[in-house]
Amino acid sequence: MPAACPCGSRTAYAACCGPLLAGERAAATAEALMRSRYTAFAVGDAAYLLRTWHPRTRPDTVDLQPGTRWTGLEVVRTERGGPDDDEGVVEFVASWLEPAGQRGRLHEVSSFGRRAGRWLYVDGEHR
Repeated sequence: MPAACPCGSRTAYAACCGPLLAGERAAATAEALMRSRYTAFAVGDAAYLLRTWHPRTRPDTVDLQPGTRWTGLEVVRTERGGPDDDEGVVEFVASWLEPAGQRGRLHEVSSFGRRAGRWLYVDGEHR
């Protein structure tokens, strides 16, 4: 696993998103869950993406593109989504590089909700 966390927190993976992906602890905020989901894309952990997706909107599978390198995450804003909230919104921009050299960018406003005390990704609107 990477030494630095892919989520851009400037923290070690083992102290940041690593414990979330390993199931050792749950995300305390909607932003922390969003960052860990970005990290799951970066390290190829489709099972974590499914586990952290709200059952109402979760797909049957998540197809990760082999060879895609996630190159950056910028959190634009958050609304609610704190430790005492039940809903939250995180707007972000994620960047990637495909094996053929083509760059991509995803600008999304994601909705999160709490179920049984755990943050889950509900859905997102692409900008």
